[in-house]
Amino acid sequence: MRIVRLALLSSALASASPGLAQTMVTSDAPGAVAVTIYRAPARNPDQEMDLDWLEGYALVSETRTIEIPAGRSIIRFEGVAAGMLPESAIVTGLPAEAREKNLDADLLSPRSLYARSFGRPVTIRRVGQGSSTEERAIIRSGPDGAAILQTADGFEALDCGPTDDAIVYDGVPEGLSAKPTLSVQIDSPRAGWATVQLSYLAWGFDWQANYVATLDPEGDGVRLTGWVTLASSDSTTFPDAETMVVAGEVNREDSAPYPDDPEGAVSFTCFAAPMPMPMMVPPPPPPPAPAAMAVPVQRDLSEIVVTGSGTTAVQEELGDLKLYRVPFPTDVAAMAQKQVALLERESVKLDLIYRFDVAYDYDRMPARIVLRGRNRESDGLGLPLPAGPVALFRPYGDTRLLIGEGAIDDTAIDEKVDVDVAEATQLIAAVVNRSEKKGRFDREVTMTNALPGAVAGEAMLGPVAYFRLSRFSGPGRVIERDGKYVWVGELPANAATVIRYRLRER
Repeated sequence: MRIVRLALLSSALASASPGLAQTMVTSDAPGAVAVTIYRAPARNPDQEMDLDWLEGYALVSETRTIEIPAGRSIIRFEGVAAGMLPESAIVTGLPAEAREKNLDADLLSPRSLYARSFGRPVTIRRVGQGSSTEERAIIRSGPDGAAILQTADGFEALDCGPTDDAIVYDGVPEGLSAKPTLSVQIDSPRAGWATVQLSYLAWGFDWQANYVATLDPEGDGVRLTGWVTLASSDSTTFPDAETMVVAGEVNREDSAPYPDDPEGAVSFTCFAAPMPMPMMVPPPPPPPAPAAMAVPVQRDLSEIVVTGSGTTAVQEELGDLKLYRVPFPTDVAAMAQKQVALLERESVKLDLIYRFDVAYDYDRMPARIVLRGRNRESDGLGLPLPAGPVALFRPYGDTRLLIGEGAIDDTAIDEKVDVDVAEATQLIAAVVNRSEKKGRFDREVTMTNALPGAVAGEAMLGPVAYFRLSRFSGPGRVIERDGKYVWVGELPANAATVIRYRLRER
C-alpha cells in the first residue's frame, strides 16, 4: 500500500461557477471573535483532559462585516469551527430573515478531492530516475481500493509501475471548501453593507484549572500558583479571541459527535495482473510471521503555549456559575493547548496534615498526606477556585521536589479546602480491637512517626450517625467534623502515639 502524493493547481482555488458568483457572498474570516469554553461535564477534577477526545464545548461569537446584494443570495461564513452544531447557530444583523442554514462539512482533503473527481479528467505526473512526464487521464474508481484511471492506452492502476505517480487536479469540484463553512440563504430587500453577529456552539474544546503549591521552608503555609489550561481539538484557529471559561456544570441534552479523520488521508492498493497457474500446484509454504502491529498515529495536541503570569484571569459572576475572563486577546489555536495565569499568592495558610482512617482493623496502615485550609481572604485566598489538579512541592536545598498530587472541587469563598495529595511512607498506624461485645467496640490505635520532626495528625474514628463515643484516653482530643468522630493532635518525631476509645452502636 502506498500513499499517493496529491498536487493541487493554485489556480483551482480561484475557480468558481460564473452563475453562482452573482448570488454568493463569502466572508472569509470574522473581524472579531469571542470564545467561551465550558468544561466536559462528566470529567472529575482529578481526571486529565483526553486530548484525543475532548468532551467539552465552546460558545463562539463572531462579528463580520459583509456586503450583501439585493435579492436572493447565499452568505458563506468561512472559518467557523469544524465541530459546529449547526442547529445552534444564530445570525443577527442581516437585512432579512435567513431562509435556510447549511454547514458545509465536506472539507477539502486528499480523500474528498479524489472522491469528488470521479469521472473527471486529471493529469498523471510520473517521476522516474531523473525524469518526469505527464499524461491526461480520467478517474474511474472511488477512494477505497486501487486507483483506477483511464488513459489513451486503456485502464491502469496508479502507482504500479517503476515510477512514482501523483495526480494533478484541474480544479476544485463544486461543494468542497478548504475551511469549515456555514451557508445562509436570504432574500434581501436592498443592497448594502451589514455588520453581522454569528453565534454557535461547537464540540471539541475543554479546559481545566491546574494548581502548583510549594510548602514554605519555615512551615508557614504555601505559595500557590494557578493556571487555566485551554484545549482545542478543532481544526479552526481563532486568532486574537476574547477568551473566557465557565466553571460549574451546565445541563446539555445532546452528546458530542465522533470526529472525522482529521487528516483526510487517501491510500491506494496496487493490484498487479495475476500470473498463470501451472497444472500442478505445490503445497503452500508456511505462513510468514505476523507483522508487528502498527502504532496508531494520534493528533499532536502536546504543544502547550504558556502566557506570562504577570496578568491573571479575572473572575466574574454568571448566575450560579463562575466566569473567568482572560484579560487580553489570545489565540485559541487549532489542535493545541494554552495556559493562562489564574492566580498567584505568595502566602496561603494551608496546613499539612497526616490523616489515618482507623474505622477498621489494620496491622499496618500508612497515613494520607492532606493539604488543608479554608478559602478565605484572611488566610490568603478568598476567591472562587475552579476544580482541577493540585501538585504539591517541598523545598529541598536550592530546588524543590514533588510530594504528591491531588485535586480540588469547585470551591466557593469560605469553603474548606481539603486536598489528599499522597500516601505517607514514614507514618504508620496499627488498629487493634481490645474488646468486642454486642453493640460495643474497644479499640487501640498506635500511630508511629518516623520523621525527624513532629507533625499534625488526625484519625477518623467512625461515623457519628451509627456510633456514640463513650470513652477516650490518650493525648490530643476528639472532635466531630463532617459527620465523623475525628482525633486531632500532634505526632512527635521518632515516637509512637497510642490512643484508646470505646464506640457504642446507637
